[in-house]
Amino acid sequence: MLRGAMPIAVVMQRHPPAHRWCDGSWSVAAVVPGTSGAGNRLLEEDGERQTWLMPGLRLELHRDEDDGYFENWAAPEPKVFVMWQMRDGLPQPMLASVSYGEGTRMLDSGDCTEGVPMPPEVHDWLSAYLQAYYQPKPRRGREHG
Repeated sequence: MLRGAMPIAVVMQRHPPAHRWCDGSWSVAAVVPGTSGAGNRLLEEDGERQTWLMPGLRLELHRDEDDGYFENWAAPEPKVFVMWQMRDGLPQPMLASVSYGEGTRMLDSGDCTEGVPMPPEVHDWLSAYLQAYYQPKPRRGREHG
């Protein structure tokens, strides 16, 4: 059950090749909350280094991921996990999540997935969600018999 959503854009960076047989590499640089719209925009180009803003994703909050949201939210460095694929010579962000469990599943999928620092606006939004809906599961102690 969907309980909340926030539009985001992903900032992708192309880095110069490390050696002459490599075309360069891409990485997720940041997530920008509240950014919707269509169409990738080249923000900066400097030789072989490029920075692109890629809108069109949204973070979604589903009840069955509450434990993963809390685990990520409470971490020393909360992350937004972004899964992406190469399409027509450019990286295309496919999915983003603030659930630690879902982020782990994305990493295990074999697709390019990175965790970037969670922006304060996303952390505040997640905090409000957790205060409204999160119910920790009761801890069960050891049973001695």
